[in-house]
Amino acid sequence: MPIIKSAIKRVRIEARRQKRNVVTKNTFKALIKEFTSLVADGKIDEATKLFPAVQKSLDMAVKKNLLHKNNVARKKSNLSKMLDTRSNAKTEAKPTAKKLTAKKAPTKKA
Repeated sequence: MPIIKSAIKRVRIEARRQKRNVVTKNTFKALIKEFTSLVADGKIDEATKLFPAVQKSLDMAVKKNLLHKNNVARKKSNLSKMLDTRSNAKTEAKPTAKKLTAKKAPTKKA
């Protein structure tokens, strides 16, 4: 336990901040779990509606310095890929035509 007056105050401040941080962390973790369970269950429409809320909560965690911005970028990318692959699997009935391109002849260098 600290003896110095300013150190005692810092302990009180850190306790308040820790409570606030736990709320933010629990919020984005719960949203991510709900999102992944919706995608796994095949409820793509509901997951699509929830995705902006997940992104917003992750961005708030970056703003409050709970997570690094690159970590959040990776999480958002992985979640969007998860959503895209599941939604594309449902709409895969339409085959897409491939565009054929002609190969260029190599140019001679002088």
